[in-house]
Amino acid sequence: MDLELVGALGEPSRRELYLYVRRARRPVTRDEAAASAGISRKLAAFHLDKLVTAGLLRAEYAAPGGVRKVGRQPKVYVPADTQVQVSIPERRHEFLAGLFLEAILGQRSGEAGTEAAIRTSRERGRELGAADRAAARPGRLGAERALTFCREVLERLGFEPDRVSPTRVRLRNCPFHPLAAQAPDLVCAMNQQFVTGYLDGLEVTGVRASLDPREGECCVLLESAAASPRGT
Repeated sequence: MDLELVGALGEPSRRELYLYVRRARRPVTRDEAAASAGISRKLAAFHLDKLVTAGLLRAEYAAPGGVRKVGRQPKVYVPADTQVQVSIPERRHEFLAGLFLEAILGQRSGEAGTEAAIRTSRERGRELGAADRAAARPGRLGAERALTFCREVLERLGFEPDRVSPTRVRLRNCPFHPLAAQAPDLVCAMNQQFVTGYLDGLEVTGVRASLDPREGECCVLLESAAASPRGT
């Protein structure tokens, strides 16, 4: 989780060591790291190993500069292929970008770009729903259980779903803001079709995803097909 990675960088010396290793663009020894931060080798080793545990650095054994020496090679550190990005509320621009790219690459003859994006969103949602159903094997899903499933996946995607009643889930955050503000009709339609596709893949028929935009929230509302008129 990105917040945990950020927590690992909260200690000033540890953050300085991490940035030093990233800037070095080569394996860094404990002695080099300690000298760069002006701390003891033991303390540097402690912080470096914490960064390895957090997944921000990788440790290996190799001689500095690639010159192999007799005996055991020193422990060195290199950056891991981990990107740290934190936004509160959560933003998922890379997910939206992936949908757009997939839509462009899979655009059909005579299909408008917006149509391709909306279709791709539904297909991606259906694939995810089918995968979750295959993994969980939930059997027949009533509306309330289906909303629970949806709430979990939408939480992971940053929509901040709020179970406002047993038959209704409102999405409190748009993870594609502020891009959604530039093309609300397109992005809201993609959101709705993604969730609708997820319901299809989950093989749910008693829940609908409808557009119900509100200021500062996502535009999609999930509710039981038998729900009473909309409230909260």
